[in-house]
Amino acid sequence: MQKHIKLPHIDAFGYYQFLTFRTNDSVDAYVFKLLDNNDLKNSHKQYKVDEYLDNSQNGAYLNDIVLEYMFDFIKMQNNVLYEIISFVVMPNHVHILFKQMQPMAKTIKVLKAKSAKDINVLLKKSGKFWASGYYDKVIRDEEHFTKVYNYIQNNAQKAGLNEDRFYSIYERS
Repeated sequence: MQKHIKLPHIDAFGYYQFLTFRTNDSVDAYVFKLLDNNDLKNSHKQYKVDEYLDNSQNGAYLNDIVLEYMFDFIKMQNNVLYEIISFVVMPNHVHILFKQMQPMAKTIKVLKAKSAKDINVLLKKSGKFWASGYYDKVIRDEEHFTKVYNYIQNNAQKAGLNEDRFYSIYERS
């Protein structure tokens, strides 16, 4: 049995990154169990978590006006934090493919802190909105880029969501 260690987040300026972050209320005991499973590769863990969250209503706040807000907010950071390629806003998590322009810690802080404050106002909520941590992966090559892009593009449809939750520089949104 091979043990997998948690890798540090990597700043790779000028390279493409795949980023995922989740609502705090979406992370339940099952998600923690998956994330703590040291028998799975980190990428496989993340895939299983995303698959579970695609079918979970836990923390599913990213709908309607909040969905619109996140679309605008993520696009507003284009050419400030990153060069956006594509993203999908699922009901309880977000995937973004971008070329890194700022340190990942700064990117995450801006994305999560400002949006959490604004979303809590929109929802008339208070407290922690986004879960601690995030998943990021430097894109290795063109094949990996295509795989991640297709995953983001098809995520909402695969989860049976009818709303347009996908954005890409390659398609009209």
